[in-house]
Amino acid sequence: MTPTHLPGRVAIPALPEQTRAPLSATALPAFNSAPEADLRRQLLDCLHSARWTERVAAHRPYPDLDALLAAADEAAYDLTPAELSLALTAETLPALPPDTYEAAYMALDAARAAYEARFGHAFVICLDAINPNERLDHVLTAIRSRLANDPEEERAVAAEELRGLARQRLRQLLEGANPSVRATPGA
Repeated sequence: MTPTHLPGRVAIPALPEQTRAPLSATALPAFNSAPEADLRRQLLDCLHSARWTERVAAHRPYPDLDALLAAADEAAYDLTPAELSLALTAETLPALPPDTYEAAYMALDAARAAYEARFGHAFVICLDAINPNERLDHVLTAIRSRLANDPEEERAVAAEELRGLARQRLRQLLEGANPSVRATPGA
C-alpha cells in the first residue's frame, strides 16, 4: 500500500516554468483589478506571510509580470525571522506520483525528519526548472546536501527557495489556476 502523502512538508511545484504557456493578455489586468479580500487570500497561498501579502497587494497596479515578480521578491527579502518561520510552517508536502515506490516515501520521510530536527523548520525547495521525472531524486539530493549547512546559512537558503516558490505560485495564479483573478467577460 502506497501512502498518499508524507507527514512533514516539502514544497514541490507542479510544472517546470519553461513548459508553461505565456500569460494571457488579460491575466495581469485581472490580477490588478481583483477584489482586495479575494486577492489577499490567494496571495497567502503563494507565500504565507501577512506582511508579504499586504505589500504585494498594496502596490497594484503592476505594469507587467516582471514588475509584479520584482515587488514580490522585494517584499520577501524584508521578512523578519519570525515571518519567515511562519511562512516555512505553512509549507506542505504534495502527494507523490501514484507509481512512486514505497522505498522512496521512506527515504524522503527520513531525510525530511532529519532536516526538520536539525533546523527546526520545514524543508522547502523550488523545482521550477527540474524535469518532473527527476524531482524526487533532486529533492533527496538537496535535503542531504543542505543538511551540511549551518543553521544561519540554511535559513538564507530556505528563504531564497520560498522566494522562488512565491514567484512560481504567482505565475500559476496569473495563469488562471485560481478563478477569482481571471478576467471576467466584459472586464
